[in-house]
Amino acid sequence: MTDSALFIGWGATAAGRERRSVELFGESLKYLTGLLAEGRIASVEPFFLEPHGGDLEGFFLVRGELAELNTIRGEDDFQRMAVRPGDRSELRRRRRERLNSHMAWFAEAARQVDAKSS
Repeated sequence: MTDSALFIGWGATAAGRERRSVELFGESLKYLTGLLAEGRIASVEPFFLEPHGGDLEGFFLVRGELAELNTIRGEDDFQRMAVRPGDRSELRRRRRERLNSHMAWFAEAARQVDAKSS
């Protein structure tokens, strides 16, 4: 009986790294389908999202028994797969930009509230 799922998400591809992203996706899917062939998980499904205002572009939903999923998460092969994606400096830059935008929106909203209460 499958009682749990593991969510493995990914964000935007850094410009110029599209080919590597496709390779990483293929390697990740091969690893996960290998777990399926071994009978360690019940299913694996990749999902690609349409633009929705967030930075999540897709994910794998891996179904299986909680104890086995927890075991898999702690294994070296899984940890290697989890840390490989993307250029971390690009991710930090995009997060900074997003934070700056959100702070600007917040400041504008605060000014509007102050103006209404005056």
